[in-house]
Amino acid sequence: MNKTPLLSITNLTKSFGGIKALDNVQFELQKGEVHALMGENGAGKSTFMKILMSLVSPDSGEIIFEGNSLKNQSVQQILGLGISMIHQEILAVDELTVAQNIFLGRENNKMGWLSNKIIDQKAKEIIESLGLNINVQTKVKNLQIAEKQMVEIAKAISNNAKIIIMDEPTSALSENEVATLFRIIRELKSNGVSIIYISHKMEEIYEIADRITVLRDGQYITTKKTADLDQNTLINLMVGREINDVFPKSEKENTFSKPIFSVKNFSSKGKFSDINFEINEGEVLGVAGLMGAGRSEIARAIYGLDALIKGEIAINGTIISINSPKDAIKNGIGYVSEDRKWDGFIPNLSIKQNLSLSSLTNYTKNWFVNSDSEQNSTQKIATELKVKPANLNQKLKNMSGGNQQKVVIGKALLTNPKLLILDEPTRGIDIGAKFEIYKLINQLKDNGLAILLISSELPEIIGFSDRVMVISHGKQAAILQKNEASQEKIMQYALN
Repeated sequence: MNKTPLLSITNLTKSFGGIKALDNVQFELQKGEVHALMGENGAGKSTFMKILMSLVSPDSGEIIFEGNSLKNQSVQQILGLGISMIHQEILAVDELTVAQNIFLGRENNKMGWLSNKIIDQKAKEIIESLGLNINVQTKVKNLQIAEKQMVEIAKAISNNAKIIIMDEPTSALSENEVATLFRIIRELKSNGVSIIYISHKMEEIYEIADRITVLRDGQYITTKKTADLDQNTLINLMVGREINDVFPKSEKENTFSKPIFSVKNFSSKGKFSDINFEINEGEVLGVAGLMGAGRSEIARAIYGLDALIKGEIAINGTIISINSPKDAIKNGIGYVSEDRKWDGFIPNLSIKQNLSLSSLTNYTKNWFVNSDSEQNSTQKIATELKVKPANLNQKLKNMSGGNQQKVVIGKALLTNPKLLILDEPTRGIDIGAKFEIYKLINQLKDNGLAILLISSELPEIIGFSDRVMVISHGKQAAILQKNEASQEKIMQYALN
């Protein structure tokens, strides 16, 4: 590596309300390097990135880029220097075209106003250079999530980016789409572009990163070459404690002799067809498949969010009718959606209010809420799930992703389900919070709850599932026993 870094950050400190979010943090980035920034939620990664992008001013510290201080720069100046960020939540404007999004805010150049024709041509050149097949005249609202992510990368490249910050860039991507992203990252790297890569997915870090910097509780812990840092040591550095088994084992031996839930000939127009499976008491049925295969659509249909053209649902052998989430809850089905921020909780409501949303009728009489009953139930589940902070009146939007996810799961559990659907239950949360949710899944399973687990992370599916159902192009490709379910075999069926 070069002796002189492209970016050098020393003694970066920032406090909010007397609490230090960053405390003398150090960071270096070389030209053409992929440098992973790791840490639990609350470690200071977001504050670090906001300061680098001039969205937040530091209390002290120095940021040197290409030998020059970045002190008192505006966001526009930072972008002009070639530092761009791809956020975890896609920030594209849905009603604009791909080309218009790529050049948004930069429609003027030295030659004057850029016409749509010029913008389209320039955008097409960038998209083709990335090896992508995306029509630049298509409105972004008509793209898949993975394509939107690629448009954000194209936007950064169009800005002559020298550094691209990628915040959880694969949180909604399938394995094939991740492979495409990694190909693009390697091409950018070979062209001298540097990447700051933030992810909670260990396998990605070890595949793509040259070095890893760890933050914990706002403090700099260490920087190591990826090859010199094994996964257990990395986890220990991040959380400050040993986590010996990423996928904790269930304490009970279950013979799975009592089917709780089943679907027969489940079909939804244009989404999936002829799905048949059952889940036993205390069993986790994993659902694997590529993005767009129909996994989440099956879950939504079970919960009454999407319509069926045919099919039966049965609980304890009795056929039931579900036309809405209200019907699903009444029949003992709990649901945790794949996108907690969009349809999992209401940000401006408190922890308590969010926890009781799906079970509010349990605490109401004559249209009045029994506050004591609501408080007791929500406090009990929050304690069991180790939701922090303990003050249930805090707004959920101010909490970490891991705690938000615990609240969303707690909301479903307060409906006393017989079947719990978990769609991407650990997306975008840190390893410590993941481990707590993994332990919770085992506890629920040991208590006899039937669980339908949908995940894009194959190690998670294999680590927890008693059986794995593979969905491919809306069809049920296979149901594999635990001893059959390898990553290779799952992908074989998923790609059929």
